[in-house]
Amino acid sequence: MKIEPVIKGQVAKTCHPIGCQKAVEDQIAQVRKSKQIKEGPKKVLVLGSSSGFGLASRISLAFGGARADTIGVAFERGPSETGLGTAGWYNSIYFREAAEKEGLIAKNFIGDAFSPAMRQGVVDYIKTEFGGSVDLVVYSLATGIRPDPKTGERIRSSLKTIGEPLTGYTVNLEEDRLQEGVLEAATEQEVADTVRVMGGEDWAEWIEFLSGEGVLAHGCQTVAYSYIGSEITHKIYHEGTLGRAKVHLHGTADVLDAKLKEIGGQAHVAVCKALVTKASVFIPAFSPYILALFKVMKELGLHEGCIEQMQRLFADRLYNGEELVPVDEQRLIRIDDWELRDDVQEKVQVILKELDQNNFQSISDYEGYKKDFLALNGFGLDGVDYEKEVYVDDLSIKMP
Repeated sequence: MKIEPVIKGQVAKTCHPIGCQKAVEDQIAQVRKSKQIKEGPKKVLVLGSSSGFGLASRISLAFGGARADTIGVAFERGPSETGLGTAGWYNSIYFREAAEKEGLIAKNFIGDAFSPAMRQGVVDYIKTEFGGSVDLVVYSLATGIRPDPKTGERIRSSLKTIGEPLTGYTVNLEEDRLQEGVLEAATEQEVADTVRVMGGEDWAEWIEFLSGEGVLAHGCQTVAYSYIGSEITHKIYHEGTLGRAKVHLHGTADVLDAKLKEIGGQAHVAVCKALVTKASVFIPAFSPYILALFKVMKELGLHEGCIEQMQRLFADRLYNGEELVPVDEQRLIRIDDWELRDDVQEKVQVILKELDQNNFQSISDYEGYKKDFLALNGFGLDGVDYEKEVYVDDLSIKMP
């Protein structure tokens, strides 16, 4: 079949397997030519490994100097009678194939990372086939729903403000236009539920379980990812339900850090820059900021995608050959530092004051924004013949 991108609002309904392969290959090529990781981890568990920062972490650690064996856990869907499946399914396959060509272990666990069965399966594999322990755990799970670990009840997060509602533009990628959206004010229960889904509770449970099973190596580190943003986005993000969840995540890092110190390890949160992700495109009033930010950072030669961010995190911060990891006063690793430069934010403000429905494509980087969105699902990549038909039977579709 010939596969074309199908977008409904802000959701991509199709993916291109060959494009996904090219996207993985491009990220591998990027880390190979970047500053390399020194004395990096050798056995890594990545929770949320199939796209975005999680996939980029795995690629960086395998091909960016550390030559790490990795385990990836992700909830994805393979091909069936109803469709080709998800991009993350193919990303996981093609990463495994590339890693194995380099003589590296790349085990994929596809399923619910919140389930006790998944946790036990991962631990059993570590004990029997992965050398018995891991020396880095990357937590990059992003989901809107999490089952309560005690009752099984499905807890849902909310993208809402705390206090007053907020109106702002959202990009409609299907129709290439801006449309007004509203962030409603959250109830106290919605705030609490968002913290439980997107805060640090599950991260802590994973580390507790792995520790109890004795599979954390001496000196093991763990890192989770967060976003804070500038004053421009604080009302949208930092001061909303997502921001409250991130505060909990940051506090969890301190608790886990104290625990891991017992085995010579550390726990950190890395604060990343604003990027196009499957989640960020839904946040009203946030996408115009990204449109302006991309324009400015590209003009200044400062723009990074997920893979550049992760390579800089591991090569410059976590595994830079120094004894101490550079952090801010809240013990956060800041790789959003280029985004928050005064000159960047001043130029972004200028664009946002002028931006409207009529000019947003000309004065911002809408082209780059949409290109990044399409690339999440394997479309719009150089070197891929999108006119060529794809035969599902020819694809590597079996997950180990």
